[in-house]
Amino acid sequence: MPDFSLERCCAGLVCGVDEAGRGPLAGPVVAAAVILERRRLPRALRYGLDDSKKLSPEAREELAALLPGHARIGIGAASVMEIDRRNILQATLAAMCRAVAALDIAPDIALIDGNVPPPLPCPVKTVIGGDGLSLSIAAASVIAKVTRDRLMRRLALRYAGYGWATNVGYGTPEHQQGLKSLGLTPHHRRSFAPVQLSLGFESRESR
Repeated sequence: MPDFSLERCCAGLVCGVDEAGRGPLAGPVVAAAVILERRRLPRALRYGLDDSKKLSPEAREELAALLPGHARIGIGAASVMEIDRRNILQATLAAMCRAVAALDIAPDIALIDGNVPPPLPCPVKTVIGGDGLSLSIAAASVIAKVTRDRLMRRLALRYAGYGWATNVGYGTPEHQQGLKSLGLTPHHRRSFAPVQLSLGFESRESR
C-alpha cells in the first residue's frame, strides 16, 4: 500500500502527479497534481488511497469526494487533437504540466508516476509504479481517473453505441463494434491503430 515514505525523503512542498487515459481509443488524456495535508490526513484517505486501477469505481468516487477537503488539487488535460498531433506521450506530459500549473501554490518538488519527467519549473522525481508507492501520486491517480471517467460518461449521452458509459473510451468489443457500425466521432484518436482501421467507415462528423 502507498505511504509517505517518498514524500519524507523530499524537502519542501511535495505534489504527486499522475494521469488517466493513455490507452483509450477516444477522449482526452487527463492529469492531476495533488498536494496532501500529510499531518491531518484522515484514516479513510491514509489507508484507502491506492493505484486507481486497483480500486472499485465506488471507492474511487468516495475518495475523490474526500480529497478536496484535505488536499490542494490541480487538473490538466490534453485533447484528442493534441494527442493526434503530438503523440500520446507528449500530450500526457503537457497535461501533467497543466495540472501542476493549475495548483494554487507552487510545489517544491513533484513526484511523477512513470519514468519520463515532464518539463516542470520545479525539481522532478520519476517513480515507476508510483501510484502504488506514494500516497500523493495515488491521490493524483484517483482524481485523474474519476475526472476522466465522468467526462466520458457525459460524452456517452451524446454518442450512443460505443459503450463509453462503462468502457470510458477503451477498446472493448462493444466499442470496436460501435466503430464498425457507426464510424468515428470527433472524440476518436485517429493516430491510434485500431481507429485507423475504422477510417474507411463513415464518420459521424459528416452526418
